[in-house]
Amino acid sequence: MNALELRASLALASVYVLRMLGLFMVMPVLAVAAMDYSDYSPLMVGLAVGGYGLTQAALQIPMGMMSDKWGRKPVILFGLAVFAFGSFIAANADTMAWLIVGRILQGAGAIAGAIMALATDVSRESQRAKVLAIIGIAIGFSFYMAVLLGPLIANNWGLAGIFAITGVLAILCMPLVQWVVPNGEILSSGDTLPQKGQLKRLIFSSQLWRLNVSVLILHMLITLLFVQLPLTLLHFDMALDTHWTVYLPVLGISVVGLVIMMGMARGRTPKSYLLFAVVLMGSAFAALAMKDHSWWVTTAAVVLFFTGFNYLEANFPSLVSSIAPAGQKGTAMGIYASFQFFGAFLGGMLSGFVTDIWSPDIAYMVGAVSTLLWLYVIFGLKEVSRVKRVMMNGTFTAQQQHALEKNISVVPGVLEVTLNSQNGTVYLKVNRDFDATQARAVIDGSQ
Repeated sequence: MNALELRASLALASVYVLRMLGLFMVMPVLAVAAMDYSDYSPLMVGLAVGGYGLTQAALQIPMGMMSDKWGRKPVILFGLAVFAFGSFIAANADTMAWLIVGRILQGAGAIAGAIMALATDVSRESQRAKVLAIIGIAIGFSFYMAVLLGPLIANNWGLAGIFAITGVLAILCMPLVQWVVPNGEILSSGDTLPQKGQLKRLIFSSQLWRLNVSVLILHMLITLLFVQLPLTLLHFDMALDTHWTVYLPVLGISVVGLVIMMGMARGRTPKSYLLFAVVLMGSAFAALAMKDHSWWVTTAAVVLFFTGFNYLEANFPSLVSSIAPAGQKGTAMGIYASFQFFGAFLGGMLSGFVTDIWSPDIAYMVGAVSTLLWLYVIFGLKEVSRVKRVMMNGTFTAQQQHALEKNISVVPGVLEVTLNSQNGTVYLKVNRDFDATQARAVIDGSQ
């Protein structure tokens, strides 16, 4: 990467980290810290933990499309402003109801797609994967930091402190976006952002719907867990500010488990490994659902949960990328993200509702039972080889499109071709045998 690409990737990764910290830091503490509110109830806690997911799910695709029309930076800055506004409302909330309003507004700053598109705009095709990888690593890093920092900040400054810090961090992101991230030419975004005309086809795709439902259940379960787990730890006489002493070793061991599973998979994503990861998560919830379980059982269950969660969270996006048609990855990932965030909302609401009517043990059991449905969904998933996506530009007419598509299809390593004559874009799905020089020659020869 050149200096400009490195600057852009680090700045955008920082924006992601600072923003996601605010969303995630409340997850491990809200169920305990919110007890001070007069209208506290398990259902209100569930809505507060997962509320951001509802607006994220609803606005993820529209805001991505708006960034094509209005520009990336204006949409990102607007999203950060809405996110900060929601954070300050939550920081000043004196009831759970206002806290939920703040969380819902936080989610309305749905700028993930616009950030990824801006990263694409300011990077060369040959370096784009590295830029996006840096941002992807930052997202995972922000979750681990949030889980560890949340209890410590809440102990010193309460929930109001977490939300106030979150709002300030969002405001600090704005100068990074405006002046540190370079301006780039808005590129054709079929493989980056959702396209309206592709939505219906991809929502009902025979394989993609399985991944969409899978990520919905995945994030439903992690939200369900964090509505219950902080309260479970209180039963072992663990004060909120000591919860990080459980999360730190648990996350460390689960990362080791992830590395082992990834190493055994050898760069592939076997369906058997996906099923095994779901079994790990289901076993974790079944163990937590047992009455009078010990601290060791709880810790072991959380290790199993995060080992499975980490593996699936790391592999589902690459599966979506491999299955989505050439030139339609942006739409497929937009739909995937919407299901992901709706799962977070559903998990919070379901966990709070079940706990309100029955008990935390039943809420854990609901998580365990849902993994049985999940196994059925994943069992119908076909194994696919990981592919690389390439976008090239050329000049060709609609009349030349059919012949060009036919000629590119026979280039070594090309698996799938999608052409857009309006902006001269060639989208390719390729394997390791792809001959880029020959593909470029075919495109140039059509002009």
